[in-house]
Amino acid sequence: MRKFASLALVLASAGMAIPAWAGGQDFTLANRTGYQIDEVYVSRTTSRNWGGDIMGSDALENGRNVNVTFNAPENVCSWDLKVKYSDGDEATWKSLNLCNITKVTLYWDKKNEATRAITE
Repeated sequence: MRKFASLALVLASAGMAIPAWAGGQDFTLANRTGYQIDEVYVSRTTSRNWGGDIMGSDALENGRNVNVTFNAPENVCSWDLKVKYSDGDEATWKSLNLCNITKVTLYWDKKNEATRAITE
C-alpha cells in the first residue's frame, strides 16, 4: 500500500480539459506517479467539505495532464488538493497558494513510499 506525504504542488500542461470558469487559481495537474488517478478534489483551505470530484467519470492516467479550472473569488488563494487513486489510496496537500502556482506534478517516490508534488 502506498503511503503519501503532504508537499507543495504546482501546475502542468494539460492533455485533457475540465470545463469550468477560468480564474487566477486555475492550474494544470500532471500525473507522473505510475498509477491512475480516478478522483481529484479542490477545496478552499477554510472549508470542511471537499465537494464533488472534478474528474467526473474521467480518470487521469499516468503520464497525462489535466487542466483544473474553477470559479473562485480572485482574493482567495489558499486551496487544498486531494487525489484518489484507482486502488483507493489518497494523497492530500494543504494550503496551496493557487494564485502563485500554475502547475502541480505528482510523482511516486518508491524509496520513501510517498507521493511527492513539485510546484511551479
